[in-house]
Amino acid sequence: MRGAQTTAAMKIDVIELSQQQIDDALAAAKVALPVKTVEVFEKIAGAYSTVLSALESKDTTIGRLRRMLFGARSEKLAKVLATQGLRQGAATTEAQADGGKTKPPGRPPPGHGRNGQDAYPGAKTQCVSHHKLKPGDLCPACGKGKVYEQRERPKVLVRVTGQPPLAAAIYLLQRLRCNLCAKVFTARPPTGAGGEKYDATASSMIGLLKYGGGFPWNRLDKLQSSVGIPLPPSTQWDIVRDTARKIEPACEELRRQAAQGEVLHNDDTPMKILAWMGKRREASVRERSKVAADGRDGEPPNPDRTGIFTSGIISKIADRQIALFFTGLRHAGENLKTLLLKRGRGLGSPIQMCDALSRNLPKDFKTILAHCLAHGRRQFVEQAENFPPECAHILGVLAAVYKNDAIAKKRKMTPAERLRFHQDKSGAAMEKLHAWMQAHLAEKKVEPNSGLGEAIGYMLKYWEKLTLFLRKAGAPLDNNICERALKKAILHRKNSLFYKTDAGARVGDAFMSLIHTCTLNGADPFDYITQLQRHAQEVRQKPQRWMPWNYRHTIARAPPR
Repeated sequence: MRGAQTTAAMKIDVIELSQQQIDDALAAAKVALPVKTVEVFEKIAGAYSTVLSALESKDTTIGRLRRMLFGARSEKLAKVLATQGLRQGAATTEAQADGGKTKPPGRPPPGHGRNGQDAYPGAKTQCVSHHKLKPGDLCPACGKGKVYEQRERPKVLVRVTGQPPLAAAIYLLQRLRCNLCAKVFTARPPTGAGGEKYDATASSMIGLLKYGGGFPWNRLDKLQSSVGIPLPPSTQWDIVRDTARKIEPACEELRRQAAQGEVLHNDDTPMKILAWMGKRREASVRERSKVAADGRDGEPPNPDRTGIFTSGIISKIADRQIALFFTGLRHAGENLKTLLLKRGRGLGSPIQMCDALSRNLPKDFKTILAHCLAHGRRQFVEQAENFPPECAHILGVLAAVYKNDAIAKKRKMTPAERLRFHQDKSGAAMEKLHAWMQAHLAEKKVEPNSGLGEAIGYMLKYWEKLTLFLRKAGAPLDNNICERALKKAILHRKNSLFYKTDAGARVGDAFMSLIHTCTLNGADPFDYITQLQRHAQEVRQKPQRWMPWNYRHTIARAPPR
């Protein structure tokens, strides 16, 4: 009896909801419930949609669903890889596999805490002389020897100070009035006070926090209000909108130069534009189509398409990398096509790196297609618990390939040298792996419809494109650099949930493009965006001189004002 009661108590009603029902429920909640509560419901609905989509896929296993919800169980994977004598970091961490820098063992760099002197490239360095002694003086300890400077080993002190993101200064300007003519004389503001309430550094910081750090408007408002410097969300938007107009010439030049790239990475991620959703979307699409028909934005978007995406495109030209973001109704391939319209006629077909989705391909534009090896490798990582020996073998071969690529990067090989290096070090191993996978399927050692069989089938189906790095100079191994760039958009989506309008999306794309391009080229995005505003007229006239990799040189050569 007790067992029956327990069974009855554990009975769960099956819930079947369509995406439209979820959207309608959220719309009703926005009217009746507080904003905080609605945000929680939106996150729950997003998680429900993600899990539902995963369950509808035949590729989803219980293990994959568990990892989606609770994270990977790295300790078990480490045991699997240990059978082949592999380090988990080398075989499973894509950042390291992509040639990421790791700190060598030994003595840490001088400084304090976990980060030494080299970890603070933006810090001002000041040399401090000894307060009593100078080189050549007698030693105060023994009185016989002379002291000399140890130039190679100074004592390093790192001091980090804090301040609000935005600070304010109030100037009380004295006013004098003539007792006869009543004319009023007001004191001049001190030098450096500026002519605008929000100067270039303020707008740069707001843009960097919003589109580089993922700060929603309301969160930055609360932070600033807590330190006595209010900054309403509407004011923040006005500031970044006006700034976007000033930085647009630099963005357009980045797009022009990116189109000439030798290697182009592209991918996309879902996004939301509030004005394009529900009943308001139809009118917005019509308006967007008019704009596009004018030739300002490529082909008109398909009015029947409901998905909204942010596409990331990374262009590599020699030692430079350019990051671009595009948010709208188009997929990554369509945005790449719009970009390639700016490509010079005399240039050959670029190498394109993407995953195997057809929506990533630019229609009517020929590219040398390469597919992401990390995507193929990831499937074996997911199956490692179920097929330990087989996955360990495959992951071991791929780990060796990535290690070779890291060596090529460390040695700064040219594309031709890297190609020969991979052909010599990785070619034979990859051919053996190809034959090994073919044999396992042909000899029925692996069921084709199993998780491992489908992973092997994916590798064999796209083998030529997955191994382009063995035949084409400059071809990358994977699309990790583009996936990392899209984390900027994903961070914005997680924190701000959506763009309110198409204009807001375009402003976000502009800031993200400049910020991430600076990051890729070792430039300071805060300083860069600030200088673009201060030299807006010069940037408009000759934007090619104001790129993240040469703007400092341009400023240094400019005559003093």
